[in-house]
Amino acid sequence: MARIVRRRAAMLTAGLLAAPSLRAQSAFPSKPLRIIVPYPPGGVTDIMGRLAAEAMSRHISFPVVVENRAGAGGNVGAKAAAQAEPDGHTLFLGTMATQGVNPVLYPDPSFDPRRDLVGVGMMADMPNVLICNPRRWNPTNAQEAIARAKAEPGKIVFGSVGNGSSSHLSQVMLARITGIEVVHVPYRGSSPAVAAMLAGDLDLLFDASATSNPHIYGGSVRALAITMNRRVATLPDVPTLDEAGVRGYHLSVWNGVFTQSRVPAPVLARLQQVFNAAMDAAMLDRLKATFTEPLVIPSAELQDWLIRDAERWSTIARESGIRPD
Repeated sequence: MARIVRRRAAMLTAGLLAAPSLRAQSAFPSKPLRIIVPYPPGGVTDIMGRLAAEAMSRHISFPVVVENRAGAGGNVGAKAAAQAEPDGHTLFLGTMATQGVNPVLYPDPSFDPRRDLVGVGMMADMPNVLICNPRRWNPTNAQEAIARAKAEPGKIVFGSVGNGSSSHLSQVMLARITGIEVVHVPYRGSSPAVAAMLAGDLDLLFDASATSNPHIYGGSVRALAITMNRRVATLPDVPTLDEAGVRGYHLSVWNGVFTQSRVPAPVLARLQQVFNAAMDAAMLDRLKATFTEPLVIPSAELQDWLIRDAERWSTIARESGIRPD
């Protein structure tokens, strides 16, 4: 009898000790959430972060706010998010660069985004677009631009939105496949890079469709080719680089929401539930309106997809030989 009483007492004690943890999980969220965007305001990642924050706020009991933490090609924001309190209140707007390229470009024994961040949900996929300013240089197509770059090695001024960015890797891949030599001018984000193109400071630039398309539609820049291996609905008349003779070329840019891999499973499940609810028909229409392709991956398949994609980008980054600024 005494043994049964002791056992019941032990079970009651264990239950009391577990209760605060259970209450903490069931009370999630207990304060506003933040999404850390690892790039400056105005670029495609910032746009995606603000769309995610607004949409998720409608499906959770607290607001979701955006915090821009730029630096080191997105690594500053990624590390801040990964090392935040793992209670689900800090999210991260990740990209193929932060998850796949930066571990190669900025190795850090104390931090690995592939290990320390876990996917909540994917938002959008899009190509980079090869653009020029017709007032500075107006090649007929991508073939003509590549031909001039081959004929004049080291003379074409080719911008990017940052060292190690998808914009930079688009350029590196083009150079490797075609053998061109260009002058690389990295900027700190899409906004200053596009501003330089509009000012006539650059010959060529790879920029995400979400931020370049308004200028393409307005006629201030011209689209020569896209980096995906299929045409996209927002630029149906713009050929792929593969169509332009750069065989086998394919590169796409995605954005997704992450949180710490140490977050309790019930909290992660709740975040994924909120995110999936936010990705409704209205949200998909808004993503299309920003010139992106909605990217929906079921939660059960998400982590495996991210692991495969990060490894692909890590391989590209290693083989390209790129170095940080």
